[in-house]
Amino acid sequence: MSSMLRDSQLTGEREVVWLEEIDALDYVRQALDKVNTRRGKPRYERDGRLVGYTNLGPNADRDEDSGLFARRTFFLLPHDRPNDPAGPYKVGAPVEAIDPRTIEPGKVGIKTPRSQKPCAEARTPAGR
Repeated sequence: MSSMLRDSQLTGEREVVWLEEIDALDYVRQALDKVNTRRGKPRYERDGRLVGYTNLGPNADRDEDSGLFARRTFFLLPHDRPNDPAGPYKVGAPVEAIDPRTIEPGKVGIKTPRSQKPCAEARTPAGR
C-alpha cells in the first residue's frame, strides 16, 4: 500500500467503480492494495468505509513476488472530513487525499483546492 502513487503503477486499470455518489465528497483517500482478483469488490479491512475501487483488464500482470494483483481502493476513515466535518481535517486533508472527480483508470488523480480546503475557505461563510 502506498499513498504516493504514480500513473506507471496503474497501467492495468480498465475501470473505476464508485460505491457512493462522489459529487458530495471533497476528497477520498487512495491506496494500492494487493488482492487475488482482477475484478469485483475487493475485501476491505480498514476502519471507515470503502468508497470505490478499480477493476483491471484481462492482461493485467500479477506481482512476481506475491502472485497478487495491485488494485486501487478509494476510502474514507471515520475522522475524515465527510464523516466528521469539525474533525482534524476541517481544514486541509491527509497526504493521500485526492479529489475523486480527477480519478480515471490509469491516472492517479490530483489534489484540488476543494480537496485540500485551505484555511481561508474554511472561515468564509457559504455564499459570500
